[in-house]
Amino acid sequence: MSMNSNVLAFSESCGESHSTLNLNVRGGLNGNGDAASFVGIVGHSSGLRNVLQLVDMVAATDATVLLLGETGTGKELIARAIHERSQRQKQSFVTLNCAAIPNSLFESELFGHERGAFTGANMQRPGRLELADRGTLFLDEVGDMPLDVQPKLLRTLQEHTYERLGSARSKSVDVRLVAATNANLEQMIEERQFRQDLYYRLNVFPIRVPPLRERREDIPLLVQHFTQKYARQMNKQIDTIPESTIQKLQRWSWPGNVRELENLIERSVILSSNSTLSVSLSEKMNSAIDAAAVVGNFEEQKRIVEILQETKGRISGPNGAAFRLGVKRSTLLDRMKKLGIDVREIRSSRSQENQVAYSL
Repeated sequence: MSMNSNVLAFSESCGESHSTLNLNVRGGLNGNGDAASFVGIVGHSSGLRNVLQLVDMVAATDATVLLLGETGTGKELIARAIHERSQRQKQSFVTLNCAAIPNSLFESELFGHERGAFTGANMQRPGRLELADRGTLFLDEVGDMPLDVQPKLLRTLQEHTYERLGSARSKSVDVRLVAATNANLEQMIEERQFRQDLYYRLNVFPIRVPPLRERREDIPLLVQHFTQKYARQMNKQIDTIPESTIQKLQRWSWPGNVRELENLIERSVILSSNSTLSVSLSEKMNSAIDAAAVVGNFEEQKRIVEILQETKGRISGPNGAAFRLGVKRSTLLDRMKKLGIDVREIRSSRSQENQVAYSL
């Protein structure tokens, strides 16, 4: 089953204006023309339509779904979409990250425990299965589930019963299971790290969520969404994203997928000092921020903007900013592009100031 691309973000469209994305232009956008049909998911790629069609097909059933894809691709969003379009939508959607629970505590976390079941069990506690009864249980990173717990989960899926840790009494459960993994479960079976019978139980309806590098056409939508999201959180006004920035982001390989892109945009919003998003793509995306370089860029940006304001946005000529700064016109344009300085903004600002002064 092969998918090409999709996008996981809120319904916000991209407008293009003179090599920038105008974030003031808003509107719903969905591959099927219906942005409201899937809350939190938007895009126009064929891969998205394929995935959502599969979600629509399987959501109305109680079939177990296995989501396959690299880390950071948005598998939990797809799991939530399945739950929200199912008959269980008014019941609980319970998540359990199998990689985050120590082996010694996993059985208790999944099935619950009775008081005194083990040292430190001072009270009875329900497990995630019980909490998800009549709803949906999402097992993330299911490949990290301990081997000794796997046959117990298999029995629960087959017989719809389980026992709390420390109890001999079986309890019935009605739960829809959605599992996700970034691991190759078939290879893990060969290496005896995952049970084959459980794999067959989970692999009833597999959906592959493609990596971001396979759906580069959706990057502008994601960049816009994350820019608006973090600008609102930080009470900053960022109106435009240079087209050159979008092109650079679309060329990146994104090993961390959407999560990596989101982290980069959050950092960029923090470092942007005007209304244009300034994104720096280094060879090492996870490297520490060079404080001296950031301060130097801020000072240079401030100096260039001040000169452009004095020259009323003129760049060339004897009275232009390039001459005043002692650099070539091409050099100044390159620096302005890197620092996210839009001369049209400065000219527009000057024009508004002149109109206000005239009216006074």
